[in-house]
Parts: sequence; C-alpha cells; structure tokens
Amino acid sequence: MKNVTDSFVSLVHWPFAGSFGFNTDILATNPINLSVVLGVLIFFGKGVLSDLLDNRKLRILNTIRNSEELQGGAIERLEKARARLRKVEMEADQFRVNGYSEIEREKLNLINSTYTTLEQLENYKNETIHFEQQRAINQVRQRVFQQALQGALGTLNSCLNKELHLRTISANIGMFGAMKEIID
Repeated sequence: MKNVTDSFVSLVHWPFAGSFGFNTDILATNPINLSVVLGVLIFFGKGVLSDLLDNRKLRILNTIRNSEELQGGAIERLEKARARLRKVEMEADQFRVNGYSEIEREKLNLINSTYTTLEQLENYKNETIHFEQQRAINQVRQRVFQQALQGALGTLNSCLNKELHLRTISANIGMFGAMKEIID
C-alpha cells in the first residue's frame, strides 16, 4: 500500500517541460513517421473505404428500386381507390335521390300521424271536459240536496213537537203498510 502511495507522490514531482517553441529537427518532429502512417492508412484504407462506398451505393440502389416498386404499387392502389370512389359517388347519388323521396314519404306519414294524434287529443279533451262538467253538476246537485235536506230537517225539528212527530211517523208507517198490501 505504501508503494502505491509513493508512486502517486512521485508522479506529482515530475519536472515540467521546457519552454514552448518550434523544433526544427526533422527526426524529432516525426514527419517521416506521420507520412509512413498516412501511406499505410491510404494503402490499406483505400480498399475498406471503397468497400464501404460500394456497400452504400448498393443500399442506395436497393432503396431506389424498392421505392420505385412501392410507387408502382401505390399508383395501382390509387387507381383502384379512385375507381371505388367513383362507384361510391354514384351509389351516394342514387341513395341521395332515393333518400329525398323517402324523406318526403316519411314527412307525409308524420304529418298524417300528427293530424290523427291531434284529433285523438281533441276527442280526449272534449270527453274530459264533458266528464268534468258532469262531475261538477253532480257535486252541485249533492250540495243543493244536502242543504235542502238540512233546511227541511231544521224546519221539521223546529215546527214539530213530540206528539206531532209521533203521528207523522205512524201515518208514514200506515202508508208503507198499505203499499205493501197493494203490492202483495
């Protein structure tokens, strides 16, 4: 562990390079080494580069060929779609013409149905009014009858004494008895 730490410490104490400037020594600047490396790269890289360019060219040509095939298929589909569109437009025109006549028929049926419904509603209204009138008349009759009966009872109770009341009851019983004998 101490050796590793010593190696890092020794790296820190490396001496710095001298001043910055041009080196005119050809062997020290390595132009020969650079030209050799560039020559080797050009010699061996030329084949790799030409292979890459040929592959790229083939891919581009294949893409163009595929695009042309797709274009041809798209043109065929477009023509078929246009033919279907023309057919659908003709059918739509036919449906439109038939639809207008159907709409007119439905409109007349609706008008007739509405007229019939209105007549029925008018009849129901008249029946309801007649029924309500009869009911009102019956209620008035019942009320008049009740008031007349109450008035008559009040008059009878005030005018009749006990003896007269008993004679009236006896006379009525006698009348009912005589009616019974006539019926039998």
